[in-house]
Amino acid sequence: MGSKHTVSSRGGSTSASGVLQVRRAHHAGSWYSDDHEELNHMLTSFLHSAHQELNNSNNNKNNNSSIPRAIISPHAGYSYSGPTAAYAYAALHEALTAHQHHAQTQTQTLPLTIVVLHPSHHVYLDNACAVSSVDVLDTPLGQLQVAHALREELLSSGHFTTMNRAVDEAEHSGEMQYPYIAKIVRDVIPTTSAITTGGNNNFLGHGAVSVLPIMVGSLRTNKEQFFGQVLAPVLARPDIFCVVSSDFCHWGSRFGYSPWDNKSIEIHEYIEWLDRGGMDHIALQDPGAFATYLKKYRNTICGRNPIGVWLNSVLTNKENGMEQLDVKFVRYAQSSKVRDMRESSVSYASGVARFVA
Repeated sequence: MGSKHTVSSRGGSTSASGVLQVRRAHHAGSWYSDDHEELNHMLTSFLHSAHQELNNSNNNKNNNSSIPRAIISPHAGYSYSGPTAAYAYAALHEALTAHQHHAQTQTQTLPLTIVVLHPSHHVYLDNACAVSSVDVLDTPLGQLQVAHALREELLSSGHFTTMNRAVDEAEHSGEMQYPYIAKIVRDVIPTTSAITTGGNNNFLGHGAVSVLPIMVGSLRTNKEQFFGQVLAPVLARPDIFCVVSSDFCHWGSRFGYSPWDNKSIEIHEYIEWLDRGGMDHIALQDPGAFATYLKKYRNTICGRNPIGVWLNSVLTNKENGMEQLDVKFVRYAQSSKVRDMRESSVSYASGVARFVA
């Protein structure tokens, strides 16, 4: 997959003049509303519905005391995937609330850093991962601070590159997470009751929350394992929360993928069966099994590389006794119910990984 953009091997974020580099909300006004009030109302509605159903269902049974550590969330336009994403972001709300409660009882608490692992749709990033080079992520709901210290830590390892602002802004899979993150931060840490931990108080969260986007390129399975092992000790830190950005099956001739191996069921039912298989393999927390599933079915899960890296981190931390997680998918949807070979759809799933004591 070609691109007009390039990814640099290294680079700072703040310009020589000292001006903060801002990643603009490039897809606002098309993929989601650029109006503050309209967007806030939409996300409030999505989250309210998700909270209601989650509270009334058994999805979180026996897990209510376990703190969420990561989510898998879709990244299509909010009119399509927004309601599904809310089921994942309900877990971030829970995690940030717990983090703030802990902060209230401690004299010093590290800010919560949200690491966003997202794929690349527009630039070919061969066997590499690139961190964002900007200082600020702009959204219609406010600005999010980028985690500078963690970025420098990863760059100093020599294993990561940086993406320039043009590459960053062109990629929607990261951006579609930022308004949801901003919404959760605004709801949990309102201006009048913020617990500051240093940093710039002009940002959402007033220094208590920062974000580090990492673009995960086209990786071979051994590279997924490598980057997963590199990131494992970072993702195991109690002040780190991970967001994995991915849609699921892209079915139809326009995607070059339209299997229907079981004619006894509707096409959309076959697509769900296909996706459920992928979700089950992710829940197993076995990156090798997930890779085997992808090789067998070729399911067009666009975030397969970020998922693979994250699964390798989860497995590494489990094997090293650092952290053990329970992974469950709490919501699944399709953009349309395909019944004819001429139709198409994209699938969305929300997963939540919780700490197992």
